[in-house]
Amino acid sequence: MKLLDVLGVRVEMPTSQPIVLLRERDGGRRVPIWIGAAEATAIAYAQEGVEPPRPLTHDLLVDVVAAVGRELVTVRIDAVLEGVFHATLVLDDGTEISARTSDGVALALRTGAEIVATDQVLDEVGIESSDDDEDEVAKFKEFLDEVSPEDFEEPGT
Repeated sequence: MKLLDVLGVRVEMPTSQPIVLLRERDGGRRVPIWIGAAEATAIAYAQEGVEPPRPLTHDLLVDVVAAVGRELVTVRIDAVLEGVFHATLVLDDGTEISARTSDGVALALRTGAEIVATDQVLDEVGIESSDDDEDEVAKFKEFLDEVSPEDFEEPGT
């Protein structure tokens, strides 16, 4: 298992499809995961520390897990099957719950849980990063500084 960090969310052009970008902590690979607008908003809110007046779905799940005396410790990205990422939420008592990877990332950001991926997943979808890519990452971070969660909401919502 390899530890991953969340670089952030962005909108892929020209499709306007949001992605979350993860980075291998002790390596050079990046993992882009195409996600929905709601998940992009949830991740962006967590990264920016936005606390809504009432709990959103991911906040509610964090509260429920805590209310039953458990803690999310790991989000494990287990596989990519037919282009779909599959993850497992691992609680402090060893309980494992199947989850969408985007939901796992949103929960990990709210709880401080680690995000890990199998070597097989990283070998399959990880994109090697070079020094030239560091410029692209800097641009991406600049984009993150300027973007707000509302940028991921669908018009009229």
